[in-house]
Amino acid sequence: MRKKVYLDYSATTPMKKEVLDEMLPFFNVQFGNPSSIHSFGRDNKTAVAKAREQIAKTINAASDEIFFTAGGSESDNWAIKGVAYALKEKGKHIITSKIEHHAVLHTCQYLEKEGFEVTYLNVDAYGLISLEELKAAIRPDTILITIMFANNEIGTVEPVKEIAAMAKAHGITFHTDAVQAYGNLPIDVKELGIDLMSISAHKVYGPKGIGALYVKKGTKLHPLIHGGAQEKKRRAGTENVPGIVGFGKAAEMAFEDLEGHMESLISKRDRLIQELKERIPFMHLNGHPTKRLPGNVNICIQFIEGEALLLSLDMVGIASSSGSACTSGSLDPSHVLMAIGLTHEVAHGSLRITIGDFTTDEDIDYVIQQLPPIVDRLRQMSPLFEKVKGGN
Repeated sequence: MRKKVYLDYSATTPMKKEVLDEMLPFFNVQFGNPSSIHSFGRDNKTAVAKAREQIAKTINAASDEIFFTAGGSESDNWAIKGVAYALKEKGKHIITSKIEHHAVLHTCQYLEKEGFEVTYLNVDAYGLISLEELKAAIRPDTILITIMFANNEIGTVEPVKEIAAMAKAHGITFHTDAVQAYGNLPIDVKELGIDLMSISAHKVYGPKGIGALYVKKGTKLHPLIHGGAQEKKRRAGTENVPGIVGFGKAAEMAFEDLEGHMESLISKRDRLIQELKERIPFMHLNGHPTKRLPGNVNICIQFIEGEALLLSLDMVGIASSSGSACTSGSLDPSHVLMAIGLTHEVAHGSLRITIGDFTTDEDIDYVIQQLPPIVDRLRQMSPLFEKVKGGN
């Protein structure tokens, strides 16, 4: 049987057995609506409250500052539109960066059509924003700064605490997309000064279709969905109780030994980077070498196409992803890789390998064994590489 190695943890994580076990009763045994006043409803209302507390505890928040959503993209949309609509009389200027997730960028672009102005900050070659450029971009009518905690493609961790402090000094609401950082880095929303933060369960070995938005008390936020009284009348609709319960359990487990989790991932990550550097010429690490997510390895391998690389890896059982959008039918390279200054040609040879709790040392060995010969084979078909070898 062909070996199968999953190395796309930034896309999604497998649900842990303990999480599934916690969820199962709420599909058919404990099926009540949390809004009902009878015991079936009350039991589920208690379960939702428990999960809210479990998640709040992981980020040093109050339980009533956690609002459940359908995932990270919804949380981003709600945070950005919610602040924009709530504060539009105060101003219509928003600041973000050029390397945000599309859930942020497309929301900002939508708001531009609604009469808002958006400043898109540049990043350096590592993917870090400039605090000086951020300071210069702030205007009297700036109402929101939304900068991701850690980039989903190249793994670079932004200076969140400094950004939050600058926002606070100017009376500006600060939102961060922490979907990739949550469960992989320590996050204390009070210590960091965060006003709004998006997180998602399926990135921390929980179920898909459930996320949360942390909303600091006192933050002005327009409701997302009107209807019932759920989520303090800000997001109406019957709660996804199994998903919420699963998120609570997954969050609790993710932070039980966060330091050990980080150390294990960093050890495997750094070994993989070093071994590949030694075996593959014309390979470049994308993102900051140390200020990066523990399990993120994003590389550009010159003179090959990312799509061909992904398909070749899949043929030997290795699942990973590319920074190029070619796999979704577009020939455009990743907006993140372009923002850090890569050329189209180099960006098209990108590969994102992300490791997680179930990644073994043997898995890392397998990638080290399989990737170099695949690169060699693909380069043999590249006329550009032939010129390099010939010294022309």
